[in-house]
Amino acid sequence: MHTYKQFTVNRKTPAYWRISFQNPPINLLDPDTIFELLTLMDQIETDNDLKVIVFDSSDPEYFIAHYDMARAGEKQKTPKDIELPAWIDFVARLYRISVVTIAEIRGRARGVGSEFALACDMRFASKEKAIFGQPEVGIGVVPGGGANEALVRLAGRARALEIVLGADDFDAATAERYGWINRAIPDAELDGFVENLARRISSFDKQTLNDAKKLLNRTGVPEAEEILESRTVFVTGAMSPNTQRKVSTAFARGLGKPSDFELHLGQQIGSLE
Repeated sequence: MHTYKQFTVNRKTPAYWRISFQNPPINLLDPDTIFELLTLMDQIETDNDLKVIVFDSSDPEYFIAHYDMARAGEKQKTPKDIELPAWIDFVARLYRISVVTIAEIRGRARGVGSEFALACDMRFASKEKAIFGQPEVGIGVVPGGGANEALVRLAGRARALEIVLGADDFDAATAERYGWINRAIPDAELDGFVENLARRISSFDKQTLNDAKKLLNRTGVPEAEEILESRTVFVTGAMSPNTQRKVSTAFARGLGKPSDFELHLGQQIGSLE
């Protein structure tokens, strides 16, 4: 049995797990998170009883804030040797595992947090409390972890361009209308809705669920090579003097810390000098 520092695994039944993310103070995703996610994925892929996972957050303000830019230069450790970059390995496997994955979203899901949710099979969000954003262009890079590939499939080209090039925040109602998420649900009803759906799916035959997901995946699932292309452009942009300057300004204004800057990142990112 593995123990995790950033995730709580609640095995509600052998067929249904709920996995909660907690990385105080604002649920940044960092190299340790990715290591634990890869370890979790190894465990998930080898569990013969598991059918459904719900991913949620222990922080009502942040589902996953974004990547921890203060640790961006660290070498990523992995539980075993893999050919792809670690994040791309994880999301490519998340798309294709036989287990059905559901993101239950309260608070902010920006950058890689949005990309995590996009790689889940379904996304349900609190109408009052969920906020979505791909702020990368605002600091001089492109999304590099799957958003380009997923959003154009889910929202269409024009809306994907609005999301990525505008680099602003979106409320849950708009995200639902755009296809970014399945549904925006009143906060008081969100837990019950997701719980009922997860338990319903977990009651069905595992092989049938696997077959259906595999067939549906023939359309609309990005290839790892596509995400890798975005990551290459992201890395090039991250090394530019303009991006380095904007990131320094963002840190000075509260990036990566509990701050008004983080709470209102979509608005704040538009005023970086």
